[in-house]
Amino acid sequence: MDGAALSIGGTEWVFIVFVALVMLLGADRLPDAARRLGRLAGEYGRARDEIRGRAGEVRGMGPTGPVKTESEKLDAMAGTLGLSRDGRTDEEMRRLIADSVGGGAPRGGGQGR
Repeated sequence: MDGAALSIGGTEWVFIVFVALVMLLGADRLPDAARRLGRLAGEYGRARDEIRGRAGEVRGMGPTGPVKTESEKLDAMAGTLGLSRDGRTDEEMRRLIADSVGGGAPRGGGQGR
């Protein structure tokens, strides 16, 4: 047999699938199935767009570039958490940030007692 005689192109596959759907579902149920498929595709598109939007929001959080000093790093973290420096020292800011995120920073500069 010749291999080219058995090759089925894209248009033929569409026709075969359409005929199979008509045979399986019947002519009266095909429009309802198409409507359901359209709703499903629309819901998928909305969910995809929402996830992409949220991912963009997450990417936009935090410092946009490297920080040069420890103080800049603390200011960037405090800004992300909605905290203000208000004349606090770096050590006070570390404690405030640690308390804000729920992790207790070790007291006394991190040295064991």
